Amino acid sequence: MMRLLTGSSSSSFRFQPRSVDAFGSTVIAEGVDDKAKAYWVHAWTVGGDGVITQLREYFNTDLTVTRLAAAAASKCVWQSRRPDRARNSLPGLVLAL
Repeated sequence: MMRLLTGSSSSSFRFQPRSVDAFGSTVIAEGVDDKAKAYWVHAWTVGGDGVITQLREYFNTDLTVTRLAAAAASKCVWQSRRPDRARNSLPGLVLAL
């Protein structure tokens, strides 16, 4: 678990993953901070030497990750799995790899 302090010591944001998935050089972690009422997704790109070369961070956004093929066809490889998806609508975003 990582913790982000937001100014005062009484308020903080908890990065506690609910799921972590990896495919190719991409690692996706998602979680919910119930106290802050925030849903988050982190997408890391990991180089051949195991070093993180890129980090994308999304808050309160449903994410779909697709892999683009040479023939312009795309394949969904990951989708957000928020537990409150049926009751709570969030903006959607497609991350193309």
